[in-house]
Amino acid sequence: MAEPPPSTPGAGPLEPDAEPAIIEWSARIQSGSRKPINDDAWLAFSSDTKGATLLERQNGTHSLNYHDLIFAVSDGMGGSNAGDVASKLLLETLSALIPETFKTAAAGLHPDYFNHLEKAILTIHQAINAEASTDESKKGMGATLALTWFTPENLYFANVGDSRIYLHRSGDDGSKTKLLTLDHTFAWRKMQRGEISEREYRSHPRRSALYEVVGGGHQKISPHIAAFPYQIGDQFLICSDGVIDGLWEKHIHSAFSEHRGSTSALADSLISRAMANDGSDDTTLITLKIHHPDT
Repeated sequence: MAEPPPSTPGAGPLEPDAEPAIIEWSARIQSGSRKPINDDAWLAFSSDTKGATLLERQNGTHSLNYHDLIFAVSDGMGGSNAGDVASKLLLETLSALIPETFKTAAAGLHPDYFNHLEKAILTIHQAINAEASTDESKKGMGATLALTWFTPENLYFANVGDSRIYLHRSGDDGSKTKLLTLDHTFAWRKMQRGEISEREYRSHPRRSALYEVVGGGHQKISPHIAAFPYQIGDQFLICSDGVIDGLWEKHIHSAFSEHRGSTSALADSLISRAMANDGSDDTTLITLKIHHPDT
């Protein structure tokens, strides 16, 4: 499990008896210049005992009072037209599988979110490989995943590949931006170990060579899954690697700091700057902010 980010003064979690938090969110997607078909996809839905309800608007505000909220980004790959098939299949299947936890809770049992997420991703992994085996044009198709699952108490998150989740948290001692996910590339691991700089990583010839992907003809999959208690005021970014192509870590941090009041303004700022700086790859992101229930 990933270590939770350090707590900061003045932005603590809700009291145990308080009303669940409210999540504001904005989603943006833009095609890159490299290819004619957009292989990215994003998903937002609420999850309760009745199943999943898709949140299809690009901007929204939703309470965690009656349901969980799930947001995800996927970047498809493989074949002439299979990337978009893989990313959409991945997200559609997630919306069918995640609500199963509510049936577990209704039966009087405590859901194991980690186990449920792992099983759901494995099921999707097998489904994508099965779909690819029926059509030569889809052979080897796969997709990345970056997913956040908000319950009234915690954030559970998962990633496979190089789609990312960032947390931005402000306090009396300043603000910090933290990458919550792990890129499943050897180049990224070398950067994390301090063997290469961010500049060297960005130009590394193997930067996009993934050793973990959902589908892709791989027999096994080992998703990164973790959790921590979010705080009021926390901001999040879920994004495909098209965002990272155009933005350095310092750009992401400054955008968070400059646009604390609006997820929509933050999303517009991030995607416009990413596309202006690069724009060759499909670029998709979701920005989120945790609000107090009384706001």
